[in-house]
Amino acid sequence: MAKQPMLKFVSLERDMPEKRPPDLRRTDFNEIYAEYADAKAKEQSSRCSQCGVPYCQSHCPLHNNIPDWLRLTAEGRLEEAYEVSQATNTFPEICGRICPQDRLCEGNCVIESSGHGTVTIGSVEKYITDTAWEKGWVKPIKPHAERTESVGIIGAGPGGLAAADVLRRQGVQVTVYDTYDRAGGLLTYGIPGFKLEKDIVMRRNEQLEAGGVTFKLNCTVGKDISFADIRKAHDAVIIATGVYKTREIQAPGVGGVGLERAIDFLTASNRKSFGDAVEEFDSGRLDAKGKRVVVIGGGDTAMDCVRTSIRQGAESVKCLYRRDRANMPGSQREVANAEEEGVQFEWLTAPKGFVGDPVTGVMVQKMRLGAPDATGRQAPEVIEGADYVEDADLVIMALGFEPEDLPTLWDEPELPVTRWGTIKTEYVTGATEMDGVYAVGDIVRGASLVVWAIKDGRDCAEAILERLNGAADIAAE
Repeated sequence: MAKQPMLKFVSLERDMPEKRPPDLRRTDFNEIYAEYADAKAKEQSSRCSQCGVPYCQSHCPLHNNIPDWLRLTAEGRLEEAYEVSQATNTFPEICGRICPQDRLCEGNCVIESSGHGTVTIGSVEKYITDTAWEKGWVKPIKPHAERTESVGIIGAGPGGLAAADVLRRQGVQVTVYDTYDRAGGLLTYGIPGFKLEKDIVMRRNEQLEAGGVTFKLNCTVGKDISFADIRKAHDAVIIATGVYKTREIQAPGVGGVGLERAIDFLTASNRKSFGDAVEEFDSGRLDAKGKRVVVIGGGDTAMDCVRTSIRQGAESVKCLYRRDRANMPGSQREVANAEEEGVQFEWLTAPKGFVGDPVTGVMVQKMRLGAPDATGRQAPEVIEGADYVEDADLVIMALGFEPEDLPTLWDEPELPVTRWGTIKTEYVTGATEMDGVYAVGDIVRGASLVVWAIKDGRDCAEAILERLNGAADIAAE
């Protein structure tokens, strides 16, 4: 099979300085871009129809007041637009970058439904908050009064950090425990920098720390500290660990050299972007450069893996997915981006096994879509006799994530979990059956979106504040 041409990402500043005009400086570019971005934001915002039923708002998990901040942006009232945006969203500049708007707000825009192309809501949201940071409109966390109550948060991902922000602004003492050396969870180590620049995440971490949130990093619950000790140290505890257990493939050849988990591949790449020494990357094991890469999966994590592989200089990148394009769970926008960058998609294909150790290929079986299942989704069926081998030097498993067995890992058999291993909680509040213990985000929902984790964290924090305020009122009587 002929090799497909791969796109090379070229920076004029970095790769061809001799071709850069002598009078072109970065400050000049920034000024030109700022003018363009401002004009584009106003132009897009002015396209909002201000419809009577804002489907964009109702399809946003945070119910952001999108029409109002679009109108303010169109009028040039950016600071007011930012105030409206941040009133319901803890991290609007992050959501603007990574939310699958094509499945949420933009996908339900009335302008889009009428065939005239959606208002680019995500880009405007990003622009508003980036401008707010630049202009100094983002206020530091300064509680009006300090409270004596404390809350421990296990997990420094988007759900945990959103809860920390809400609680700390009300003067609650907050300590965040996380197993990694930097806060942010998947925002820091799971999502590639070309989608979410790491200085954007670090800026929020620094804001929280400057506002009085205590971070205990490199701290694994059940190993470095017990869950029981965390409960004793705080008036309430929020579990926001996310889900990091990779779904496995049961097939011949599994376990061989060259078969890697998506989370390991992405984490190594993100660590290198911080300048860290990463043995698995430096040895070539988790570096796609010069390799024939095959990614198995059809979600957003798979798209992150294929696009990261392109940027690392892979010889070829192919994505195997057992259904067709229309049934792919990931963002269609991400798929289109990947195709533009040179990724080949092999639809209706599934791995049957792996050849070689180190791996030299994937045994692929062709599929077709059969009768719909109970949800209406067509189930894939194997086409007998249509197997073939896809050459590969690096195979990345991106089949999704499942919750770890927290009751066992934390020696807490009373921690209530569902049959899927997620934590049982009350709807909205995140409260569990254990007194003072709450849970938010993926560890409750299963693998989901960042925006849902932010909503859960905010709602849970409000519920805890209500509980603490109630206890304070009783004590004062």
